[in-house]
Amino acid sequence: MQIKKVFNNNVVLTENRHGKEMVVMGKGLAFQRKVGEAVDHEQVEKTFVLENENVSDQLAELLADVPETYLAIAEQIISLAKEELGVKLDDYLYVALTDHLSFAIRRYEQGMSLQNTLAWEIRKYYRKEFAVALKALNIIEAETGHRLDEHEAASITLHLVNSQMSGEGLEEVVETVGIVNDMLNIVKYHFQMELDEDTLNYERFLTHLRFFAWRLVRKERLQYDADDDFLYQQVKKQYKEAFLCSEKIKKYVENKCEWSVSNDELIYLTVHIHRVASRHQLNKNHSE
Repeated sequence: MQIKKVFNNNVVLTENRHGKEMVVMGKGLAFQRKVGEAVDHEQVEKTFVLENENVSDQLAELLADVPETYLAIAEQIISLAKEELGVKLDDYLYVALTDHLSFAIRRYEQGMSLQNTLAWEIRKYYRKEFAVALKALNIIEAETGHRLDEHEAASITLHLVNSQMSGEGLEEVVETVGIVNDMLNIVKYHFQMELDEDTLNYERFLTHLRFFAWRLVRKERLQYDADDDFLYQQVKKQYKEAFLCSEKIKKYVENKCEWSVSNDELIYLTVHIHRVASRHQLNKNHSE
């Protein structure tokens, strides 16, 4: 392997045998070394492959100001997330998470604690990612000696969620969480009930709302076939209460997001609402 770019004395960019850019880390690995020279394999402590070549420039800029220790911690967290979530994460997460960890640790050492106002919603709507973020706190503590709180786990969760969406706009994830929370509240108030968060129907419903909200934020409309008026009328007739509830969500979406909800979207929304609400009612009747 040849050095393609020097980030600092301990981190370089090279390529693997498949032509993929690879970040290689090791103490003194790049000390007095130049581009084009061979990488000393005996000094290599950690490596990871980049699919997106643009990320290497951003990493180089970041590592000019941030110790590579945080990149190593970020790499551990990302590897854990990939293993436990079983999803593809955007390479930009190496940059975003390294930068975030550096800032978070610096704040901690200065005695500053920032509250994540969406922590409760994040823990609730992104439970798998939040579970990984809690384990990330253990990694951070093992490497730095600092125990960050669950508000920090919520912030790490947002980065994991955003990375699955393949974007750099964390504010879009925050906006998505807020929209999902509002839509769930509309369902709760319409049916005057608390949703059972441990059911499969709830998870399906939550997944549908998350991606619906994400499309609203990104202004991405799915390409449906021509609206099926027969199915629309059938759903409207058979699932009356769920349909009324979905119409409330439609009005909310139109007012908040300036988005016209199609009949197809309304059908899917109604079916999911009916499923989660009817399951709740069935469980309630069994318990009485």
